[in-house]
Amino acid sequence: MDSLIDMKALLDGVDIFNVSLWLSGLLLVLVIIGVRVAFATAFIGFVGLCLFFMQKQGFDKGLVTAMKLAGQVPHSKSTQYSLSLIPTFILIGYLAYYAGLTRYLFEAAKRWVGWVPGGLGVATVFSTAGFAAVSGASVATSAVFARIAIPEMLKEGYDKRFAAGVVAAGGTLASLIPPSAILVIYAIIVEQSVGKLLLAGFLPGAVSAVIYAALVIGLATWRKDLGPPVGGFTWAERFQSLPGTLPIILVVAIIVYSIYFGWATPTEAGALGAFVVLVMALWQGMKWGQMRGALMEAAKLTVMIFTMIWGVLIYVRFLGFAQLPSAFADWIGGLDQPAYVTLLIILGAYVVLGMFMDAIGMLILTLPITFPAVMALNGGANVTADASALGMSGDQCAIWFGIIVVKMAELCLITPPIGLNCFVVAGVAQDARMPISVQDVFRGATPFFIADVVTVAVLIAFPGIVLWLPSLL
Repeated sequence: MDSLIDMKALLDGVDIFNVSLWLSGLLLVLVIIGVRVAFATAFIGFVGLCLFFMQKQGFDKGLVTAMKLAGQVPHSKSTQYSLSLIPTFILIGYLAYYAGLTRYLFEAAKRWVGWVPGGLGVATVFSTAGFAAVSGASVATSAVFARIAIPEMLKEGYDKRFAAGVVAAGGTLASLIPPSAILVIYAIIVEQSVGKLLLAGFLPGAVSAVIYAALVIGLATWRKDLGPPVGGFTWAERFQSLPGTLPIILVVAIIVYSIYFGWATPTEAGALGAFVVLVMALWQGMKWGQMRGALMEAAKLTVMIFTMIWGVLIYVRFLGFAQLPSAFADWIGGLDQPAYVTLLIILGAYVVLGMFMDAIGMLILTLPITFPAVMALNGGANVTADASALGMSGDQCAIWFGIIVVKMAELCLITPPIGLNCFVVAGVAQDARMPISVQDVFRGATPFFIADVVTVAVLIAFPGIVLWLPSLL
């Protein structure tokens, strides 16, 4: 075959680094036109591996080597023990939903904060934050509260765009508040501690929820027609709503404290949390059909995430051979401008990409390039806080950037034209015959984009919010 197709001679003189640039550009085009991230990255990565090894070994041997590598890399990486916590975290959320635990959260929040301007919106934000603490999936959180919160808000005379925007934005909190599947994916891709990253997301998630709530109150105060307060609850009724939230609080305590005190690994904590929720769901009378629904939904989302990881790992291996990440990191490190200016440019690129890609796809596609660049910007992986351009050690920078970039990924869940949470909320609303279009959801979520920008600015200005809890481990 080599006599018919002399690939070594044909590819002689071709710069694989330049090829990687062209292929990466083609990958972005494929994703933008609608090709699934998993398939686009696997295809581009495999083509790149073929070209690289054919240049070195010829057509036959190069093709065989590329095929072996494309098959071995996803298997070896996806069988890591740490990845097994993704399905358990996702299962916790779906079991809690099918068991009806989410409705107790919303009811308690409504009784306690419903009296403030936009009270039901504030209740939605805090209850989505509470559910996010047992669910690793933003889309699931938005879908759940679109069924629970929007009908309540519409019944009380809330503006439909405002109500839908609150739910879509509140769902993004599941990306940051542990247990977060996307934080686990980040930790695995950049080879950082899963436990530290999960703990690091707790305070920033709480800050984000408070900023959302403040925005809701401010908007409802400015325009009283957006969301009137809901009162009339006695103190007895408020305290009566608390027992229903105890299962959620118990699961959160189990996960956070077991990781914090080292009683269990994150994987074991996730499995224990899922078991506790399952027992509580059965105790409250969960039927077989509901359990089957929870298991099926968790399996579907897990398969989607793992498929994306497999495809991206093939692409990442090709980038490693082409040395594109290290070249980009060297270029970023050599820029003659303040480190924070370069960081803001990188984050601005995430805003643009978020308009065309889903959160997980965007992260696993870009992190192989942006993470080494940010680490170089900070001064390298082994730099001390005193010598760092960003004022933190290498490990601290990796954790801090993880929270920042996940928060940026949340933006793409509510930005047009691909904002997945907005489509989910609109789909649920249409199924329930509520008069809400996807355009209404996007317009309602626009103010929360500004709130997210404020949150990112706070986390950049005060990195201690991110680093305090991990530093205690």
